[in-house]
Amino acid sequence: MKQLTADELREEYLSFFASKQHQIISGASLIPENDPTVLFTTAGMHPLVPYLLGQPHPAGKRLTDVQKCVRTGDIDAVGDPAHLTFFEMLGNWSLGDYFKPEAIAWSYEFLTKHLEFDPKDLYVTVFEGEGSIPRDDEAIALWKAQGLPDDHIFPLPREDNWWGPAGETGPCGPDTEMFIDTGKPKCGPDCRPGCHCGKYIEIWNNVFMQYNKTAEGTFEPLKQKNVDTGMGVERTVCMLTGKPTVFETEIFQPIIEAIDALSTATPDNPELAIKSKRIIADHMRTATFILCDPKGGVKPGNIGANYVLRRLIRRAVRYSRFLGIAPGFTAKIAEVISAKYRHVYPELEHNLQTCIADLTAEENRFNQTLDKGAQMFAKVAEQLKLHNQNRISGKTAFKLYDTFGFPFEMTLELAAEQGLEVDKEGFEEANRKHQELSRTVSAGTFKAGLQDHSEVVTRMHTATHLLHAALHQVLGPDANQKGSNITPERLRFDFTWPEKMTDEQIKQVEDLVNEKIKAAIPVEKTMTTVEEAKAQGAMALFGSKYGEQVSMYTIGDFSKEICGGPHVANTSELGGFKILKEQSSSAGVRRIKAVVTNLS
Repeated sequence: MKQLTADELREEYLSFFASKQHQIISGASLIPENDPTVLFTTAGMHPLVPYLLGQPHPAGKRLTDVQKCVRTGDIDAVGDPAHLTFFEMLGNWSLGDYFKPEAIAWSYEFLTKHLEFDPKDLYVTVFEGEGSIPRDDEAIALWKAQGLPDDHIFPLPREDNWWGPAGETGPCGPDTEMFIDTGKPKCGPDCRPGCHCGKYIEIWNNVFMQYNKTAEGTFEPLKQKNVDTGMGVERTVCMLTGKPTVFETEIFQPIIEAIDALSTATPDNPELAIKSKRIIADHMRTATFILCDPKGGVKPGNIGANYVLRRLIRRAVRYSRFLGIAPGFTAKIAEVISAKYRHVYPELEHNLQTCIADLTAEENRFNQTLDKGAQMFAKVAEQLKLHNQNRISGKTAFKLYDTFGFPFEMTLELAAEQGLEVDKEGFEEANRKHQELSRTVSAGTFKAGLQDHSEVVTRMHTATHLLHAALHQVLGPDANQKGSNITPERLRFDFTWPEKMTDEQIKQVEDLVNEKIKAAIPVEKTMTTVEEAKAQGAMALFGSKYGEQVSMYTIGDFSKEICGGPHVANTSELGGFKILKEQSSSAGVRRIKAVVTNLS
């Protein structure tokens, strides 16, 4: 095997296919163009879908490139030896030109002649057929023609050897995958290529696009037969250099070394230390590429691609704490990643400072969340010890997670340090119920008018309490809520009022809400009855919708309401409040649209 770096592998691959009359094209943005079915570019073929469907490509019918890809479906598995969220995909395509004979012959030639893998270590899988689609006997015969024996060729079902489409619809078809035998012993009698024990590592995939999946879920023959291939840079370099995982290759070593240099603590559990370093390295690499992408537009947030980015950054921050890494590390790691890749991807130098600003802001926000959660944990632990108890209930652990954003893993770690147990089953049950509620919310049926329970939605929901109280103070007691709808982008608040508000009234309401936000007033929750809440002056506007026990939220002497939605712990968490529009909703009902501003 050749000992190649990532730079050398890219050059070797592109040069090989250029010698086969392929035009070298530039990889596309990580942010898909005009494709609502996916959040990021997930494969090399993704930007080429129009051409795979028949549109002529300006560079011709044979193409090759290196494509940046992000896949986050297995984000929770990152930290093991195999999973990554960002990777580089080497690819070559035939747009209605050559097909299986050439693709398989060239794959064998490149692997054995150019990368110098031993043919005895090469194993392949092919599509075994399903329903009206037959087994790929042509691929089997072509692999045999290269010299592969029968016991190195495995027909497997759809879940193993059928690729695509990249999104909900598009080109797809049977594939043949190539594996290298690492020399490890088989995990059992059924061990074969595709087994996840680590004996066989997939490094290349040839997809033979013969079908188009429609929106109705049917498969139609494509007008032109295409070949789409994908070879992962990280995994192939790992196999060429004989490293046990991709994290030991030259690709990740500068990042891991930077993490080691910043670490001041070692978890008692060595596996946690290894996992933490890998997660930080992977997630920071992905976040840096997303934030530096030439197309831009993806920032840490609460929906879609923005939420994926936020989750990656916050996961890296969470695991940095296990290693004793001080705040401010995300900028330092991004600089290392930029230095590693800027000669290949200039945007990692051009957009680095904007990337660092976004990383730092998100890191600071999440560290504040974690600090608040740690304070709440300390109170919980103190109360348990006062009552001679040593077990944190699942409900309490979930409240730390759901209300304060405190990761369950950190609850477990802090509990272990203080000799406390945690009811894991109870936490999982509470989380399950929450997910069921979230699904209901997503369906638009949550009665409090919320789209989700994310941080920004929670802040905006609390803002409606201040808005309601401010309207009462400025307009009078007849300005009562008629309904609300809250999304991560804005809050909408309907209230009874017979006429258009004046500019002066709108400003008075906005200023009053911001005054209460600046005052940093605690938001206190009390469980009580509707009658008792009303006796205390609480607003209760929805009559029969309340149960026997209700949640009453009090904000100083300014607001008191019965409510079932999520709330912040202190008004200062709202940041700021801005009314965007005041308009008519229906006869006798006005509507305000507003937002909470970003936390500083």
